[in-house]
Amino acid sequence: MSNPQHKKAPPAMVILAFATVYIVWGSTYFFIQVALKDFPPMIMGAIRFMAAGIILLVWCLANGERTGTWKEIKPAVITGLMLLLGGTGAVIWAEKWLPSSLVAVLISSSPFWFVILDFPRWRENLSNRSVITGLIFGFIGVTLLFGENVVGVFSSTHHKNELLGLFILLIGTMSWAGGSLYSKYHSTGSTMVNTAWQMLAAGNAFVVGSFLFQEWNGLKWQAVAVSSWLSLLYLIVFGSLAAYSAYVWLLHVRPPAQVSTYAYVNPVIAVLLGVFFAGEHMSLLQVSGLVVILSSVLLINLSKYRNEKRSMKKAPLD
Repeated sequence: MSNPQHKKAPPAMVILAFATVYIVWGSTYFFIQVALKDFPPMIMGAIRFMAAGIILLVWCLANGERTGTWKEIKPAVITGLMLLLGGTGAVIWAEKWLPSSLVAVLISSSPFWFVILDFPRWRENLSNRSVITGLIFGFIGVTLLFGENVVGVFSSTHHKNELLGLFILLIGTMSWAGGSLYSKYHSTGSTMVNTAWQMLAAGNAFVVGSFLFQEWNGLKWQAVAVSSWLSLLYLIVFGSLAAYSAYVWLLHVRPPAQVSTYAYVNPVIAVLLGVFFAGEHMSLLQVSGLVVILSSVLLINLSKYRNEKRSMKKAPLD
């Protein structure tokens, strides 16, 4: 069990880490869409996670960390497939048909699935008024946000791809939450080593997928724009290495409920980038859905934060 007392950290470092998680993870939706202009989805995922996984594993070995036994690696592989192939892979595919801002907003509802899929804590979560209210608000928010898209699908065949993107993204958010919970209850050993194996497992899965979808046949390396290469490099260095490392460090020095605020800050960053740099547009109804979704996530996290504070007060001092 982890100690409820959090390690002290320089305020400047905490602010820098939060800024990295907020801005970088919020910006990845935009850069994924830029990279997809020239890279097929599976190839992009393969390059991103194989490169990040190799870099991180080499870094761990250089710092004297052991790579772990199969008993430790197996949960990391399963987690990587659920989080990065199922979760991030869904984002990559969905952005073929949906604006990056809408994708980010739906991903912000992932805490909804955390509560639903966290079976061992059902009694605690589902008996809490704030959690229940948050879940209801989340459902209403998603309905407001995507109501226009769903109506458009049934009124015209032009929107079939958008509906497919919404379905893939829904499965992806469930996979992300499920993978996170699986990691929480089953992972052992070094967090950084586990992360490296997660990325390598997902990277290999993306490689297999790229051959199954015959993506290599249509890829012309000489036609890939500089902007796509730079976007992919950004996703590797900042999205898959810097931001995640900052996130893991924050979990050790700040309350988890406070760290999880990235879930409702990221969509704001993504929306702003999509509107100002990609010419995307959000209707008033969709903006209302965004506000409701973020309010629901805030309600759920406030409840967790209050419970955490009560636990810390009751815990005996070392």
